[in-house]
Amino acid sequence: MFLTRGLDIDCNELVELVTAYLDDALDPDTRRRFTDHLDLCDGCGTYVEQMRQTVRLTGALASDDLTPDLRETLLTAFRGWKNGTAPPA
Repeated sequence: MFLTRGLDIDCNELVELVTAYLDDALDPDTRRRFTDHLDLCDGCGTYVEQMRQTVRLTGALASDDLTPDLRETLLTAFRGWKNGTAPPA
């Protein structure tokens, strides 16, 4: 199958690779294909930037900064996303 340069990684695969990308843990070929995709896909570019901001913001939080209720709400949401039962936003 012929794929346009930058589209040999689809959006779903990019989402799976974003943590490795932000950690600079992709091999050079995969990183090139990842950044080629970002050059062509505004939605994925926005997603990667949102993930960068999330990492920056959560890196500044200490566990003591969360109330017990908020902590439980977040953990429930994360568990739901993981198993596909997250409530609608």
